[in-house]
Amino acid sequence: MFEQKKRLLLYRLRKEMNGAALDYMRYYGADYERNYGVQIYALRDIAQQIGCDDDLARYLYADTIREVRLVGVWIADAERVTTEDFDFWGRGVINSEVAEQLAHALMSRIGAINELLDEWCAGNNALLAYTALLAASRNQGVDGECAVRAVLSAVNCFSDNALIVRGASALAMTLSADRVSEILAQLPQSPTATALREEIAWLCE
Repeated sequence: MFEQKKRLLLYRLRKEMNGAALDYMRYYGADYERNYGVQIYALRDIAQQIGCDDDLARYLYADTIREVRLVGVWIADAERVTTEDFDFWGRGVINSEVAEQLAHALMSRIGAINELLDEWCAGNNALLAYTALLAASRNQGVDGECAVRAVLSAVNCFSDNALIVRGASALAMTLSADRVSEILAQLPQSPTATALREEIAWLCE
């Protein structure tokens, strides 16, 4: 059943192929095993037409084709994501594009966002930490203390990483002034921390 739905999806994706977008993505390092160059807005439209289907989402997300994986992200059911699912979704985060789409489409709506922050920001995978930080910046269920801990963990784990700066600054800007001051007071000396201080100062101007 899922294979037939995938074939129908591939037919629709081929109609949306975009060679210029594909070349752009390759230039900026968003390589996949297979990639049709379909733009994100078109993938979202396709996903909206399919509707929420978590079982199909997980089947598609495990695929190696860029567009199939991303459609899977957009049709997944956030209410079914538990801490036991973190490994499954984490395995598919192979580059910053998947990280950003997973954060925006799915993880920003899960109930276990604080557990995600604790687990992914204290690990050894910068893409997962980036995903968690971005997701938390959009999730209403984030605990302030957990957010501070996650930002500091990510900065300490990844001492020279622009993605961590981007994710941490996005989350910091959703926190109270006291929480932001708490982060700034505890930042270590590292390229990531320096860039984060500068980004927060610029955003607060």
